[in-house]
Amino acid sequence: MTVADIESVEAARDVFDYEVRTEWAQRFLEDPNHHLCFAYKDEELAGMITGVEITHPDKGTEMFLYELGVAARFRSSGIGKALVAALADVALERGCYGMWVLTDANNEAALRTYQAGGATDSEESVMLTWLLDPTHRTFGPEREST
Repeated sequence: MTVADIESVEAARDVFDYEVRTEWAQRFLEDPNHHLCFAYKDEELAGMITGVEITHPDKGTEMFLYELGVAARFRSSGIGKALVAALADVALERGCYGMWVLTDANNEAALRTYQAGGATDSEESVMLTWLLDPTHRTFGPEREST
């Protein structure tokens, strides 16, 4: 998808977790290292996948599979696997050396989909997160207001 497809992206409510916000969608689609692919079955939107290229000075470029969404009626039909393969093709075309994804350990559907697409469990990764809301600061020294 490109910025020219913004209306289609906004209308894709069945495959995103939340309502698409135009300014965020436009910003995502304007970045050449961000990728959004839709899958259709009989002209009906069946799923989407997003990926972000990440480049590091000593590692090169890899593809982060940011999100996979398949409309409920198309789940377990191969749409997710096809979307993962499509993003892997984009990654290869863009010169990425690898692709990775994070998912919840109890998300069995996601694990099956990613493993069916050739992914393996590294068993050595831990995900840590920061909440960057300044009213709920969780890191660093507290600063007094002056």
